Amino acid sequence: MLAPALMLLLSVTVATAQTPRLKNIFLCNGEDRTTPDPQIKGCTALIDAGGENVKTLASAYNNRGDAYIAKGEYDLAINDFDQSIKLNPESARTFNNRGVAYKKKGEYDRAMQDFEEAIKLNPMSAGTFANRAGIYEQKGEYVRAAQDYDEAIRLAPSVETAWKGRCWNRAIIGELDEALSDCNEALRLEPDNAAALDSRGFAYLKKGQWDLAIADYSSALRLNPKLASSLYGRGLAKVKKGDPTGADADVAAAKAIAPNIAGEFERYHMQ
Repeated sequence: MLAPALMLLLSVTVATAQTPRLKNIFLCNGEDRTTPDPQIKGCTALIDAGGENVKTLASAYNNRGDAYIAKGEYDLAINDFDQSIKLNPESARTFNNRGVAYKKKGEYDRAMQDFEEAIKLNPMSAGTFANRAGIYEQKGEYVRAAQDYDEAIRLAPSVETAWKGRCWNRAIIGELDEALSDCNEALRLEPDNAAALDSRGFAYLKKGQWDLAIADYSSALRLNPKLASSLYGRGLAKVKKGDPTGADADVAAAKAIAPNIAGEFERYHMQ
C-alpha cells in the first residue's frame, strides 16, 4: 500500500545520496521492514522538517498511516489518512487504506464509504473490491460480497484471496459446486492455505459429503490448530457420521476458542 509519489524524489545526484532527507525518504517508503517503527520514524521526520511539497507530504502521511495499521494503532492511522486526503483528495489508495483501518476497528459503515470512494476514483483496483466484499460479508450481504469478488477476480485472477473469499460466500448462499471450483483454484494458487481448506470443508459440509468435509477440516487444523470454524464444522460432520464422542470434543474445543461459533454457523443455516 505504499504510495508511489515519494519514489519520484529519488532522482537525486550521487553527491546527495547520503543526506538525512534521502535516508528518511527511503525509510518512509518502507526500506526497513523489520518493524513498522523505522517507516514511522522516516515519515515523521519528513513531515516535521517542513519544506516538502504537497504531494510528498500526502504520501508521507499515507505511508505512516500504513505503518500504524501494521502496529494495530488504527486511530493514529486514520488521523494520518485524514491528513493525506486533505492534501490529495483524489488518492484512491489513501481512501482504500483508511477503509482498511476502519474495517479493522469494526466501523463497517465508515469503511464502506471509503471503499466506495476509492472505487469511484480507481475502478481498476482488485484489492479495493475485495476489501468491500469483506464488508458486505460482515453485514450478511453474501450475494453482494460474491459479486465484488467476481470483479476482484476479473481484475486480478492470480490473487488467491479473492478466489477463497468468493468460495466462502458462494457456499453460504448455496452455490456449492461453484464454491468448490473457487476453493480448488485458491488451493491451486496456494496449496497450504488453512482458510481455503476451511471454506472447502464448509462447502462439502453443506453438500452432505461428510468424509470430504472432515478431511478438509482436518487438513486446515493441521495448519492452524486453533481454527474454530474448522473444529466446529468437523464436529457437525462427525455427528452426521455417527461419531458423537469425536463431535462433542471438536465442538467443545471450538467453543473454547470462539464462544459464539454456534451462532455464526446458525447465520449460515448450519447447526
